[in-house]
Amino acid sequence: MDSPRKYDRQRVVEYDLPGEWRVVVGRTAGDNDWLSIKIAQPRDWWFHVRSLPGSHTLLLARENTDPDRDTLHLAAKLAAYHSKARSAGVVPVSCTRAEYVTKQRGAKTGTVQIRKENVLKVRPMTADEAAAVKLKR
Repeated sequence: MDSPRKYDRQRVVEYDLPGEWRVVVGRTAGDNDWLSIKIAQPRDWWFHVRSLPGSHTLLLARENTDPDRDTLHLAAKLAAYHSKARSAGVVPVSCTRAEYVTKQRGAKTGTVQIRKENVLKVRPMTADEAAAVKLKR
């Protein structure tokens, strides 16, 4: 895995996906702002369930490597799991590079605008699936 990125691990839930990919998920609206605006680097992948409250989710970029489709879908499933759609069937999850995520001055905490969105339709991870990939500290 690439060198670990420094961030406050108390503000996120961390997951390790197959292929040495790291996903970090905000715990609160304030943590979502911090994660999406302060911590995210331009090449990271950003996820959020569409039209429902949920956590901002980052798939951390790796040097000279792009995630495959399965990895993007696993990150999207985690975003759905950390949302109000947790117990739903198939849900749409917005996905874009973090460089296309912005926050307008005065916007409500946890609210961002995105451009160049792709929509992935996934089933939220189950609690057992999420526990299997959750980083153990």
